[in-house]
Amino acid sequence: MTTAPDILSPEFAADPYSAYRTMRDEHPLIWFEPMQSYVISRYADVERAFKDPVFTSRNYDWQLEPVHGRTILQMDGREHSTHRNLVAPAFRGRDLMTRFVPVIEQNSRELIDAFAADGHVDLVRQYATRFPINVIVDMLGLPKADHEHFHRWYTAIMAFLSNLSGDEQATADGLRTKAEFEEYLLPIIRRRRDDPGDDLLSTLCSAEIDGVRMTDEEVKAFCSLLLTAGGETTDKAIASVMSNLVQHPEQLEAVRNDHSLVSAAFAETLRHSPPVHMIMRQPAEDVELSGGVVEAGKTVTCLIGAANRDPEKYADPDAFDIFRTDLDLGRAYTAGANHTAFCLGRHFCVGAMLAKTELETGIAQLLDAMQDIRFTDGAPPPEHGVFTRAPASLHLTFTPTA
Repeated sequence: MTTAPDILSPEFAADPYSAYRTMRDEHPLIWFEPMQSYVISRYADVERAFKDPVFTSRNYDWQLEPVHGRTILQMDGREHSTHRNLVAPAFRGRDLMTRFVPVIEQNSRELIDAFAADGHVDLVRQYATRFPINVIVDMLGLPKADHEHFHRWYTAIMAFLSNLSGDEQATADGLRTKAEFEEYLLPIIRRRRDDPGDDLLSTLCSAEIDGVRMTDEEVKAFCSLLLTAGGETTDKAIASVMSNLVQHPEQLEAVRNDHSLVSAAFAETLRHSPPVHMIMRQPAEDVELSGGVVEAGKTVTCLIGAANRDPEKYADPDAFDIFRTDLDLGRAYTAGANHTAFCLGRHFCVGAMLAKTELETGIAQLLDAMQDIRFTDGAPPPEHGVFTRAPASLHLTFTPTA
């Protein structure tokens, strides 16, 4: 038997997928001392960690609260269901389509117009890292002049959350960002309560169920969570979807000719090369998983990137194929999905439909503006990251659409 991979090693960062195969086959349950966490990699185990109520999200008390405050992810039972019902309507159905799709379309178009005539672009720097954050700021009804503040805060918070090695500077920057974000947003929240508008922040401030409203601090924490969770997932997904499609020209042309296939390309990217590779849970009692027992109260790191390429779940799992038949597209953006990229069960990502709408809009507009897309350097860029993962840059050359 081989030695268990070190998930903080340069070798793992360069190619986690080879390590994932070794973990699934030989080390499905690892105690990883540097992170004080068990690590699980098989689909069945990760699915259980997301769905079984014995697995709590108490790990977020130390993982998220220092930079976000107490969020919906740390709630269980009635408190969780009430707060989820307070925020969920703004991210699905009629509200999303009528109020926010024009915001999404406009932000995407403005970014594309800035490079569409050039014939070349770094899609990460010039589009992907900007688009979702700009959308969130506009949805919240905050000034466009503050976009740069949000990009800086987003970067610092993500560095804190992905700081698996305990870098002190990243920790300090994240804590300082929390204080700056509170100083900025709490006065605005108080003003929106007194004088609400037709924006998401006003909706969050006024939402009420059975006499329960979110406090100012809870609204602020949700906005902070939305900034990072919504930004990071969509940012990296856009880069990975486009990189995957350019690597597979026949699939790219299929999506170009039928924009309804963008949803399939996004779903397959979530399975094949998900934006988030790790999510943690904490069992309330001893639990037996593949390879042994996890003790109550111990942190469990669920490897989404490994689970989503488990050959016990998918045929030819390392292949990118938007036409695969073992990925349920009808449920790909629901709590009953058969991939793990948005979690599953009660803590399924509340912003999944927002991300889907952004991807469908953005990829369609990009393909309409860019013909004959190819990698500028002739080869796909490498992915970067361990906690979250995607190309750090995506230099594309194209023919502008006349």
